[in-house]
Amino acid sequence: MKDLLGLLNDLRRPRLLIRAARAGVEDYDRDMHLPRILGGGAMLRPGPALIKLMELEAEFDEARRREDATYTVRRHVELLVAMMGEARQLRLQRYDQT
Repeated sequence: MKDLLGLLNDLRRPRLLIRAARAGVEDYDRDMHLPRILGGGAMLRPGPALIKLMELEAEFDEARRREDATYTVRRHVELLVAMMGEARQLRLQRYDQT
C-alpha cells in the first residue's frame, strides 16, 4: 500500500489548477488557513490533516467533473494549496525524525 505522500503524488488534476495552487502554497499559513478550510476544531497534525484535505478535494474534483453548479474553482485551489502545504509539513516532520 502506498504511503500518504505517494497517494498525493499520484493525483492527476488539470495543469491550471496545479499551477494556481503552486503559486499560492508559499503564502500558506496552516494556523490561519487550516481551521477555516476544515471547519475549525482541534488542530490536526499534518498527516491526519492531509487525509481530510484529500477527502474534501476528491469531492470537489468529482463536482468539477460533473460540472456541478456548486463547484467553485477558488475553493478547489484553496484545498490544493492546503494539501501542498500540509505535504510540505509532513515531509519536514519525517526529515526531522531521521
